[in-house]
Amino acid sequence: MTGDVSAVPAVPAVPAVPAVPAVPAEQREVWLRARPDGALKVDDFELVRVPVPEVRAGQVLVRNRLMSVVAVMRTLVEGGDDLPVPAAELGEPMWGPALGEVVAAPGGELVPGDLVTHMRGWREYAAVDVGEARPVDTAVLPDAAAHLSQAMTGWLGVVRGAEVRHGDTVFVTGAAGGVGTMAGQFARLRGARRVIGSTGSRSKADYLIKELGYDAVVLRGGAPIEEQLREAAPEGLDAVFDNVGGEQLTAALAVANRGARVGLVGALSGQLGGGFSAPVEVDTGALILRGITLRGMAGIDHLDAIPEGMRAFGRGLRAGTLAFPHVRLSGIDQAPRALCELLEGRHIGAVLVEL
Repeated sequence: MTGDVSAVPAVPAVPAVPAVPAVPAEQREVWLRARPDGALKVDDFELVRVPVPEVRAGQVLVRNRLMSVVAVMRTLVEGGDDLPVPAAELGEPMWGPALGEVVAAPGGELVPGDLVTHMRGWREYAAVDVGEARPVDTAVLPDAAAHLSQAMTGWLGVVRGAEVRHGDTVFVTGAAGGVGTMAGQFARLRGARRVIGSTGSRSKADYLIKELGYDAVVLRGGAPIEEQLREAAPEGLDAVFDNVGGEQLTAALAVANRGARVGLVGALSGQLGGGFSAPVEVDTGALILRGITLRGMAGIDHLDAIPEGMRAFGRGLRAGTLAFPHVRLSGIDQAPRALCELLEGRHIGAVLVEL
């Protein structure tokens, strides 16, 4: 399943397994084989067979059912000491968000059959510390797979970063990705009058407008972004959800109205090349005179807002006022391809792998 997605069909929730399956002796994991030289390649990874881990007290054994791949993994495989999270290590399994079923639980609150999310994806079975396994509450989100969405990043960036208000004109950069597809929808639910996105292809732009309710889209690689923005937002921007940095943030600041709020959520213009830096030239004096606020958003600083965001997400899914755009690839062997295709921009929304 690739790229030019005209519509993302509704996918049923991960079904509850009626009986806990037997645990095999071996499992498959995806290891990082080599640091990328240029663009990330499938050959930079290796699928290996290893014994299923034994769990000790305070852990649970989870049979992973779904995992997600996200753009920051390009930075993780590059390595380095200046990353905001642990780097991926050569000759070791990758890590990332996963959802699975508890199959062994030597004591504690969790029991076999429980669905949980955790950060030990890229493997079929994971030994997870109980404190790091978060139970999935299908009463909050009707589709268990939605627990692997990046909706909360979108929610926090819209509500606390850009502080979107009723009547705002909002610009969302990187609008066709797992974060951007949710951010634009949340902005609309917050009362935005006009929502503008950025993306890299006409087909994605059409999807954003026809399926997710964006009013206009600016395209990378066409006319200068600032020129397109001024045409799409002749009255200026009141709020900016920036997931890209670089030229797009520079353009947004140029078009921003007095008192505009800018939530800095990601740095895709740098991340896609393996870094976490997306420099822009800022005229501090102009920002002061125009009263523009730039706010960096680290999710760890806003954990108190997650329950409210999850409830809003769940209400929207049940009412049909929110969609969870995503694609699925089947098989753990497809995980490297899923990440490479995500970085190539071949998908809309979140990218999940069924294990």
